[in-house]
Amino acid sequence: MSSSLLTNSSAMTALQTLRNVSSQLATTQNRISTGQRVSTASDNAAYWSIATSMRSDNAALSAVSDSLGLSAATVDTEYTALTSVIGDKNSGLTKLQALLVEAKTAGIDRTKIQADITQIQQDMRLKADSATFNGINWLSINTSATPAATPLSFNLVSSYSRVGGTPTIGSITVTTANFALYTTGGASPTGILDTTVAPPAGGPTPAPAAASVSSLNIGALTDSAPDQVLLDSYIAQVTTAINTVASAAANLGAVKNRIATNTDFVKTLMDSVDRGVGQLVDADMNAESTRLQALQTQQQLGVQALSIANQNSQSILSLFK
Repeated sequence: MSSSLLTNSSAMTALQTLRNVSSQLATTQNRISTGQRVSTASDNAAYWSIATSMRSDNAALSAVSDSLGLSAATVDTEYTALTSVIGDKNSGLTKLQALLVEAKTAGIDRTKIQADITQIQQDMRLKADSATFNGINWLSINTSATPAATPLSFNLVSSYSRVGGTPTIGSITVTTANFALYTTGGASPTGILDTTVAPPAGGPTPAPAAASVSSLNIGALTDSAPDQVLLDSYIAQVTTAINTVASAAANLGAVKNRIATNTDFVKTLMDSVDRGVGQLVDADMNAESTRLQALQTQQQLGVQALSIANQNSQSILSLFK
């Protein structure tokens, strides 16, 4: 085999091998440092594109999760106020109904009973007005455009999905009129507790003004038959209000449960998307560790092979001694 001073084939082969090993070593070290086998589009354009879109979807799902948290807090505030307005034997509509039944007793002092009723009426209005979260109140609403009308409905964001390039935002629609206890700004009140009802036939003469649950007054009623008829109508009116408020609270409870279910689902879905992205782009650290050791060994051997190949040029000098 001839020896050439200008062309060292062995060194060129060893150098090419060393360059290839060094390139693979750099790729492996990058995967170990980033934890990903596809960290840029140049690594795998298709997988990188899919992973980028899925990360974008997960960011949208995270926003949905935050929105559900805000919606849950709002619904919980309104639900708490509604159940408080229903009350128990010591407060709310339940106590109001009991007082009206008590007022049916002959010879009882209805003026004193009215004092309790007035306090309950004021307390229920206070609770409705206080049921505000982030500036939203579904129990005491304004129907006028001044300063700003309460929206007729609220869409609570509940889900996000994307099919192809088309995103879809799911929502839970809440109609405020279904929960309004008091309304202001309209021609006449339309809330559950401030809607007036005309006095019944057979009541006192002259007939008293139409009254709502929030404005009824029994202080001047007597044991007379017409007054008792009016009192019976008040009891029926409060009973109807209890049933209506209870139905509204039940609807809000269903919305509350739906939000809780969607919240759990969104969190589970986010975990699933994370796992899917990981399957596409995450590096197998066990395999990369093994590959790193093998490449480091190959690199050391490549350096030694190149060193040996370079000594061939030195051997040519011995031919001229």
